[in-house]
Amino acid sequence: MLKLYDHPAPNPAKVALFLEEAGLPYEVVPVDIRKSEQHLPAFAAINPNAKAPALVDGDADLFDSNAILLYLAETLPYAVNRYDFEAWRHWRIVEAQLSRHAFMLGDCYTLVDMAVWGWARAVPFVLGTEAWQELPSVKRWFDLLNARPAAHRVDALKVKYSFKAEVDDEARRAMFPQNARLLG
Repeated sequence: MLKLYDHPAPNPAKVALFLEEAGLPYEVVPVDIRKSEQHLPAFAAINPNAKAPALVDGDADLFDSNAILLYLAETLPYAVNRYDFEAWRHWRIVEAQLSRHAFMLGDCYTLVDMAVWGWARAVPFVLGTEAWQELPSVKRWFDLLNARPAAHRVDALKVKYSFKAEVDDEARRAMFPQNARLLG
């Protein structure tokens, strides 16, 4: 059975939500971070980063909420379908909002636009290049934000610094070293 090392905070909550939505049986092991339980040797052996959540699946110890979600999604076809559906559902909510307003909260550019812009950059990668056709208001807004001088400076960082773009086996090993345990 899966063991979720949990604390009531946003990152553990998203893993717990996935487990609940997927209908996977799991056992909760509470980790009280205000009592410093994340620094106890037993927890550090599972998660040397000393943060909740962590997940134990047989011999695999996983940590980092996004790595855990990817691990669960790669091993469960239901999850791939579910999160594709959820991604589209969320972007359609944003589409509806932006079809009525120039920006996320109305007529003024705000911090909310900045937060959504970071994720909107991934829309073609996550949902496919044809996604912009189904999300024309998001695309209009995205182009508007991309035209801002600050966005140009952010984009220039990709040119100024060299980052590997391919998500190949080498990149997966670097980003999710805990998955090596699944091979042995």
